[in-house]
Amino acid sequence: MTRTATQVPLAARAAGLVGSVIDSSTSLLQKQSHDIVRFAMGSPAAEAVPTRLLAAIGAAELGSAHAYDYAATEGDPRLREAVLGMLSGTGEATTPDRLTITSGGMQGIDLACKLFVDPGDLVVVESPTYTNGSATVMSYGGEVLEAPVDDDGLVVEALPELVERAGRLPKAIYTIPNFQNPSGTTMSLARRLALIELARAWGAIVIDDDPYGWLRFAGEDLPSLRELGEGGANVFSVRTFSKVLAPGLRVGWVDAAPELGQLLINAKQAMDTCANLPAQLLVARFLEDGHLTEHLSGLRVEYLRRKIGMQRALTEHLGDIARWTSPDGGFFLWVTLPEEVDAQELFEVGLAEGVAFIPGSAFSPGGRFRNALRLCFASTTPERTLEGVRRLRRAIDLVTTGAQRG
Repeated sequence: MTRTATQVPLAARAAGLVGSVIDSSTSLLQKQSHDIVRFAMGSPAAEAVPTRLLAAIGAAELGSAHAYDYAATEGDPRLREAVLGMLSGTGEATTPDRLTITSGGMQGIDLACKLFVDPGDLVVVESPTYTNGSATVMSYGGEVLEAPVDDDGLVVEALPELVERAGRLPKAIYTIPNFQNPSGTTMSLARRLALIELARAWGAIVIDDDPYGWLRFAGEDLPSLRELGEGGANVFSVRTFSKVLAPGLRVGWVDAAPELGQLLINAKQAMDTCANLPAQLLVARFLEDGHLTEHLSGLRVEYLRRKIGMQRALTEHLGDIARWTSPDGGFFLWVTLPEEVDAQELFEVGLAEGVAFIPGSAFSPGGRFRNALRLCFASTTPERTLEGVRRLRRAIDLVTTGAQRG
């Protein structure tokens, strides 16, 4: 038997590869020629990236051929040592045999799925959730089970019934415990403890994705899932510098049980050999020189100011028709509109009116939350945010008026 020239021999897993509405918005916005207030991408504010400092570090660190060589797969020794020092004395303190440097948080999620998810495995995901995470699960053939989120994060007490209905135990549970993307909510301490116990009882892995934990600007810090799990093998922690330093560096790390260390190296060597060495050296020097503490303090003050600014703008322009979350940190507000408003339709109108956001259905593998949307408050000033929310209200009025006429 032979294939015709038009047949492409795709792997079966290709059917599970889904794109990211979130990431695609970057390309879409680059094609627009009119002024747009950008609430879409979850990026740090441009002025929050320490560009001058990173440039100065680059001038000092990147002047030799060594800086552009391959690095050890588990990470450059200087960065590994700097990360271990950064975490020392915190609830996230760890040891060298647990640490693997990654190309951003997404590689950490991919490594977790590569190690733990077989085709047909059930994986619990929050609903709504960071769809790049659930998309990675599906790319390895996993089947997602959406679990609800409320003001206290993942509704852990709902999991036993959901799993019973599914008819089989989950292999993994993917969660963003702090200032969740997209809802902004934080999992309570009681639910964190319950989740650890439930995962142990089920023999499931908790994929603990926490890119925002350092960005708390209100309330009290909670122990991480990694800390509550006491270093056990059933918690696989994914971390990144993308949200606190610069996303383009693509530098992060995973903290996992020591017995997974060689498997992680093997898996990573089949991906990228090593994380970008110049970027690793930039981050290492940034940490070595003690810049992180002051940098984070500034971010927390500014992001609180921006969150308050967005809430005030929403109260002024959407207070009569919408409700939204009030996070204690992170980047995002989750806005729920009247049932008759389709956020996907609203996206097109909003773009024409000069405002961009991510529709709620993008955060559910099953396409839920059609009348909701995610707004990033971190990347815009309060003044710019006010204008963006004005434009958003204009777009909503155009959509609802059109719906009534239709």
